[in-house]
Amino acid sequence: MLQRVLIANRGEIAVRIIRACKQMGIETVAVYSLADKDSLHVHIADEAVCIGGNSAADSYLNMENIISAAVNTGAEAIHPGFGFLSENSQFARLCEDVGIIFIGPEASIIEKMGDKAMAKKLMIEANVPVVPGSDGEVSLEEGLNIMEKIGCPLLIKASAGGGGRGMRVVHHKDDFEKAYYAAKQEAKAAFSHDGVYVEKLITNPKHIEVQILADRYGNVLHLGERDCSVQRRNQKVIEEAPSSLDKSIKEAMYEAAIKAARHVNYVNAGTIEFVVDDTGFYFIEMNTRIQVEHPVTEMITGIDIVREQLRVAGGKHLKYKQEDVVFKGHALEVRINAEDPKLNFRPSPGLIEMLHVPQGLGIRFDSAIYTDYAIPPFYDSMIGKVIVHGYSRLDAIRKMRSTLEELVIEGIPTNQSFLTMILMHPDFVKGAFDTGFIAAHLEGLLTYET
Repeated sequence: MLQRVLIANRGEIAVRIIRACKQMGIETVAVYSLADKDSLHVHIADEAVCIGGNSAADSYLNMENIISAAVNTGAEAIHPGFGFLSENSQFARLCEDVGIIFIGPEASIIEKMGDKAMAKKLMIEANVPVVPGSDGEVSLEEGLNIMEKIGCPLLIKASAGGGGRGMRVVHHKDDFEKAYYAAKQEAKAAFSHDGVYVEKLITNPKHIEVQILADRYGNVLHLGERDCSVQRRNQKVIEEAPSSLDKSIKEAMYEAAIKAARHVNYVNAGTIEFVVDDTGFYFIEMNTRIQVEHPVTEMITGIDIVREQLRVAGGKHLKYKQEDVVFKGHALEVRINAEDPKLNFRPSPGLIEMLHVPQGLGIRFDSAIYTDYAIPPFYDSMIGKVIVHGYSRLDAIRKMRSTLEELVIEGIPTNQSFLTMILMHPDFVKGAFDTGFIAAHLEGLLTYET
């Protein structure tokens, strides 16, 4: 089993991983930027190393400094968390080259699945349903030909992309050429690769993802699905498990997810993401890392996904078989962001003057903030996640409302009231929502009093 792990991340996910390691008797090494010298993950790790300046490029994306920190502190493995270097095949390969275990899949798998066009090809080979479109990257002429076949609306997407960058929607054929070059330009700037592919736009679908776990001995299992449809500009806002989909569709998605993982010889934790509409479900991407929303799955299964990641990386078999996975109740997660929704969701870094976190059965707060902690302005605005578990979906919604009402974060604006408005909306309560929910109801969701 692993003895010493370096966590190449910050914030709540670094804290989450450190706690899991401690519970397993594994020593931990934190890395931090100058801006994060007072961060919680620095305080609770067994050892901490400064890896650079305030910007992510100088610190959490500085591969050389992170590898050096691991070697110098005797860490035998690196957990990348999510974001930053978690899906960077070059970093995973560097770890392999110096004999450090990368807690995730092999670099070659990250590379294949990170290339969205290549991933689509592999899923077609695995007989997993994919969105109609090109089989890989396209030239302008090839893209125009595909548009003639599948029609509009369609998406032009960066092959190496994610998070909505390098993506353009085309509603009319006359707009294709301009959108094509705009997507390529943005892709080049964001990912240093301007390849794009084309696919049919599934308008306002459900966004459903299946959590999988796999070890080095051919064991692959799923932990059910999560509904991540409540999004703003392709960024998830509220996630829940399980979804409201029919059992037959769920079972088909589980089977497709297992097929996908087996086809690429996947190892460790991963997520297979689908869009779902009236015609069926379609693969969109595989996330080769732990997800922000993994706690809702943990809540309904009782399985600690990070512990399983550590076990698999340490050469152990999965602790569970598929028949051991039992789903109980319903879980919701909301992302607490340091931002002001009424000012176009402007980030609001600053001093946490007072923090009160509600406690109770089925309530979890994953965060790295504390009273008198100053949120730096250099990173993502998410400062925590509230997760609740209830015996039913309505019970979970009520529990989340009351938890958000009691949660106190003073000193900075947050999106708490905005989240509450979503939880109060009749369509959300009925489950009648898709990826267009926030855009369609934004004006009403911003009517809360400050």
